[in-house]
Amino acid sequence: MNLHVMPTRILLIGGGGREHALAWKLAAEPGINEILVLPGSDGIAQEPRVRIVAGDPLNPREVVAIARSFAAELVVIGPEAPLAAGVADALIDAGIAVFGPTAAAARIESSKAFCREVATAAGVPMARGRAYDASNRSYAVDLAAEFAARGGAVVKVDGLAAGKGVVVCDTADEAADAIQAIDGHFIVEERLFGREASVIALCDGRDALPLPISRDHKRLGDGDTGPNTGGMGAYSPLPDLPDEAANDVLDRFHRPVLAELARRGTPFRGALYAGLLLTDTGPRLLEFNARFGDPETQVILPRLAAPLGPILLAAARGSLRAVAPPSLLPGAAVGIVLAANGYPGDPDRGDPIEGIADAGDRGSLVFHAGTIRGSGSAWATNGGRVLTVVDVGDDLGDARFAAERGASQIAWLGMQRRHDIASDVPVPEAAAS
Repeated sequence: MNLHVMPTRILLIGGGGREHALAWKLAAEPGINEILVLPGSDGIAQEPRVRIVAGDPLNPREVVAIARSFAAELVVIGPEAPLAAGVADALIDAGIAVFGPTAAAARIESSKAFCREVATAAGVPMARGRAYDASNRSYAVDLAAEFAARGGAVVKVDGLAAGKGVVVCDTADEAADAIQAIDGHFIVEERLFGREASVIALCDGRDALPLPISRDHKRLGDGDTGPNTGGMGAYSPLPDLPDEAANDVLDRFHRPVLAELARRGTPFRGALYAGLLLTDTGPRLLEFNARFGDPETQVILPRLAAPLGPILLAAARGSLRAVAPPSLLPGAAVGIVLAANGYPGDPDRGDPIEGIADAGDRGSLVFHAGTIRGSGSAWATNGGRVLTVVDVGDDLGDARFAAERGASQIAWLGMQRRHDIASDVPVPEAAAS
């Protein structure tokens, strides 16, 4: 049976580039009357059939009231913070369909110690490591030194850190410094080597459907240099882990974890994101996230041929078996993040942005993450990651060339960006001109 029930009124929680991409995709699907976005942004407000509503996305009672007043048939939660705050729990209690896990299930992201515990119980392959707190730092330092002597250690903040709570350490001294800088709970793991891959599954508590596989670039600078960020660009598909392998990945990583969470009485409904490292001995789990990735979502959604709304609603209702996996368009997508001066630290705000319309005129999708519209409809920076410029092409080389061309149209004082997103694939010679 293949039931495609389209929700006509959707409440989307969030206001970043990921949510802009979701609003762009969902608002264009047949049968959609309106997308309400809380708190949204000036950039998201540009999309047809999208309306922005003011409110606190971390206040469960307020979100429920807004969903009821809008008669929302589905609520989609984008960022991790509302999940950890229990917004999905409140919506479920109110009888409102929500795509997003409960706070208990979202601990798979909000607590890396919990993630290790669940993944271990589920038999998921990952790096060796242990969870610690401030009371046993000396044991953590010893383990980190052991890992550093064998190739490196990784120190992870246990809680939410907006993609920036991971320190990769080459030496024991670096690991010790990273451990001393953390006040609360943390994880020490052995460093693994390989290329990363992002595999996101749409889950209904029991079943899972894969989205296209993508790769995020976390480091600020070209050549994977500089500090970790929330993500400086992404591309899909991957030459070294094709979309055809996604279902096998789900069998090895996502579905065992779904079964373990359900066994514990905390079934997971939402987007379960496995960050993997493709090592010489096979994929290994780096982390699970409890939501769509950012900027991965911006390159995944343009590759979907089928409507997304019915699949999200089926997942929220626990009936994914009634829908088919999302069909894909041929080709590839590349996204380049444009970040403010000072990011990933304290970013500059209020810098005038030039060229957004020019990039759009050249065919690029420009998803807003940290912008504000001022007088005369001019755009200015208003966050760390400001824009994601996305282009599609017949293959990764074509998509990368187009994305580079689109991103080059946009500028502001101190803008930061990478020039090597998807650089592991051939690019037409014209891109160098």
